[in-house]
Amino acid sequence: MTMLIGTMGYIIIDDFTIMDAIYQTGITFTTVGFGEIAPISDAGRIFTITLIITGFAVFSMAVGIMVNELNRGHLIRTLKERSMLYKVARLKKHFVICYHNDYTLEVTQQLRANHIPFVVVDPREDIEEIARVHKYPYFIQAEPHTERSMLMSHLSSADGLITLSSSIADNIAIIASVRLFEKEHYIPKPYNVISAAESQDDVDKLKKLGADTVVSATKLTAQRITAMAARPDMENLLEEFIYQSDNPLDMEEIFVPKYSWMVLRKLKETHLRQIANVSVVGMTKKDGEFLAMPDGNKLVTSESKLLVIGKERGITMIKEIVKKRHKPEDLKYV
Repeated sequence: MTMLIGTMGYIIIDDFTIMDAIYQTGITFTTVGFGEIAPISDAGRIFTITLIITGFAVFSMAVGIMVNELNRGHLIRTLKERSMLYKVARLKKHFVICYHNDYTLEVTQQLRANHIPFVVVDPREDIEEIARVHKYPYFIQAEPHTERSMLMSHLSSADGLITLSSSIADNIAIIASVRLFEKEHYIPKPYNVISAAESQDDVDKLKKLGADTVVSATKLTAQRITAMAARPDMENLLEEFIYQSDNPLDMEEIFVPKYSWMVLRKLKETHLRQIANVSVVGMTKKDGEFLAMPDGNKLVTSESKLLVIGKERGITMIKEIVKKRHKPEDLKYV
C-alpha cells in the first residue's frame, strides 16, 4: 500500500514516469537513500520526508512483531505446524485418530506394528510433547470435529477415522461432522468410522448416526471373561492367530463388487484354495446374513463379503482376482 501511494504521489506531484516513480519510492521507502533521480519540488520533498518516516515506522513495527512472536514461540510453533502438515499431506490410506487417551495408546501400538499410518488429532496444548513421548509420527493440534482439523489431517485421502473420546457428545459430533464432510467434498467411498462407547444405548446411538463399528469396552470385557470361563484352553487363541504381528496367517474380509466374474458362481468354481492357498471360512450377504464355513456349493452373491484365511500374499492375490470383470485365463486350466 505504501509503495502504491508513493508511486502515485511522485507521478502527481512531480510528473515522474511510472518506472521513475516506482524506483524513487523504493529507495525512499526502504531508507536506502540513493538520492533524487530527477529534480523534486518542495512539495515533493515534503512528500519524500513523509515517505521516509512511514518506511522507517513500518520496518520498525515489523521487526518488533517478529521479535515478539519469537519470544512467545508463535513463529517456531507455526513453522513446526507447517512442517507437520506437509508430512501429513503426503499420507494415503491412513487413519485419523481423535483424542489421546489410554485407548489411543493401545490402538496406535497395533497400527504401528501392522505398518498402518495414522494421524492423532487432539486439542490440548501439550500434544507435541505427548506425541514425542508416545512416538506418534504425525499429530495435529485442533478440535477433531471441525472441518479445519479434517483438512489438516488429510482426511480426504484416509481410509477411515477412529474416535476414542470418553464423552458420547464428542463422538457424536465427530461422526456427524465426518459424514457431512463426505457429502460436501464428494468423497466417492464412505469412510470407515470406528467409535468407542460405554453402554449399549450409546452403541445404538452412534450406529444410527453413521458409525460403521462401535466398540463397547464393557461388553468386550464381559465376552472375553465369559469365553475364558467357558473355554480356558482357548484363552490366547485370538491373540495368537490375529494379533501377533509375526503370525504368517492373516484373516480379512474381501468385498465382491457387482461386476465381479465370481457373482452367481459356486465357491468351488472360483478355485480360491488352488490359486492362492486361502480358505473361505465365512460369507456375509448383502442383507447382513452371515454364513459360517460355507460349503463349495454356496453361490457367491453380488456385494457380499468373503471372510478368508491365508497368507498375506495369497489374500492380496484374491483381492485382485475378485475385482476382475471376466474370468482370468489362468483359471480355465485349474
